[in-house]
Amino acid sequence: MPKIIPGPLSEKHGEIDQVEKVHVGTRINEAYDFASRPEEWHQEYTKKLLRKIDLRLLHMLSLMFLMSYLDRSNLAQARLAGLEADLGLVGTQFNTCTSILFVGYLVMQLPSNLILTRVKPSIYLPAGMFLWGGISAAQAGVNSYGGLFACRFLLGFAEAPYFPGAVFLMSTWYTRSELSKRYAAFYAGPALANMFGGLIAAGVLNSLEGHAGLRAWRWLYVIESVVTVGLAVIAFFVLPDFPQSTKWLSDEERAYAMWRIANDIGEEEEDTKEPTMMQAVWLAVSDYRTWMFVAMQHCVLLAQTVTFFFPSIVQTLGYDSVTTLLLTCPVWVATFIATMLNAYSASRYKERCLHIVIPMCVTIVGNVMVITVTARGPRFFAMFLMAMGAQCCFMVVLTWISNTFPRPLSKRAAIIAIVNLIGNASNIYGSYLYPSTAAPMYVNAGATVAVLSFVCILLAIVMRFALKHENKKIGAMAVHPEHDYHQDPANAVDRYKGDQQRMVLYQRQFRYMY
Repeated sequence: MPKIIPGPLSEKHGEIDQVEKVHVGTRINEAYDFASRPEEWHQEYTKKLLRKIDLRLLHMLSLMFLMSYLDRSNLAQARLAGLEADLGLVGTQFNTCTSILFVGYLVMQLPSNLILTRVKPSIYLPAGMFLWGGISAAQAGVNSYGGLFACRFLLGFAEAPYFPGAVFLMSTWYTRSELSKRYAAFYAGPALANMFGGLIAAGVLNSLEGHAGLRAWRWLYVIESVVTVGLAVIAFFVLPDFPQSTKWLSDEERAYAMWRIANDIGEEEEDTKEPTMMQAVWLAVSDYRTWMFVAMQHCVLLAQTVTFFFPSIVQTLGYDSVTTLLLTCPVWVATFIATMLNAYSASRYKERCLHIVIPMCVTIVGNVMVITVTARGPRFFAMFLMAMGAQCCFMVVLTWISNTFPRPLSKRAAIIAIVNLIGNASNIYGSYLYPSTAAPMYVNAGATVAVLSFVCILLAIVMRFALKHENKKIGAMAVHPEHDYHQDPANAVDRYKGDQQRMVLYQRQFRYMY
């Protein structure tokens, strides 16, 4: 029988500093002797464990993200159902209502992700979802530009904790090699949300117009909000916290879940001092790679701004509203398939750079075609390329971030929040690239997206060479034992920087993926 492991494994609360103290991996191994077990046992046990984790964590997070994206993007469908005319929106007021959501989103982003490391995700994330579901429902009752503006700002504020929190939570359960495919499955949410959103909106517009005295777009908000709130309640009972405090795993499964992560990113010494919240933020902002990823993700998210105006862009083909909404569906089906294939390839070949460069080239071609081609068939094909390219890149970039910053976890949490914070700022000004007066060609939007997509390609290539060079420096630590970080275990910042960090990564046989 394995002996009882004192400390983090036996404690019930889920503070991330317990996960961060990965020297517990050594203590777990002493108790269960996982390291000495045969490879066949690890493969079978990992497969069994991942089935349980995927069922409770990945599937629930993916459904929650689908509803998050549906609730923020349904404004585009509501526009085709008459919202703009009913509320008397003029000029760029619709664009402002689209944009203001991301102001609220950005305000709450970083504080929320730092709070997440101190509270239970199983409570924090569903509570946020319940709140944004209620706010989304309130949009069904607005009668003015001011009311819609306020609801959209609050919706962004309420949704802010979810995405970075979900990504961070997954990084505490899955190894680096497992994250890519699961991030892709998770980020399939937007494509599926736009697909189902188009179908739902078409059905509502076709059958509920005037029902009970309400316009169809108001019913759209009511129906989708009820689903959001209901799913939030379910999530309270299904979503797990961190591995060491999960009750639906056996003692051995909890121990193995923790040991896997500890073994994947390496182990710390028991006397090391954890970085404080502010130290973690400083580690994040002082790393040049953070800002390269920020710029990269900013470009990708700007290219995705088209999502919030996609029905209006498809409407330039000349079809009625219901047909237009239905025509958006095959685009998002193709985008979903392309996203999954790109992520599968990135995971299988452990490559990141080319899986960003190639999709962004597709985005450039799509945008250039939309602003230069007038024939209906080629324009519709170009719309496929616009959606597929940028959507494929997003989770590859996010996976690359998780792979590039293995320790400490609090630094990774801060970086994920910063990247999403500044990256999503592109949606604020990107929303003004698609005013109704720019239809049908949207020249400024297409040109801007094409240029910044090219910038993203350059950044990915530079990052590839930077990490390749960093791997050489890690390998060189074999002849520099004087940099062994164990000589200074109490310094909570310096041991995660420079040659001390490289020595730790060398000792763990860690190498960056690019």
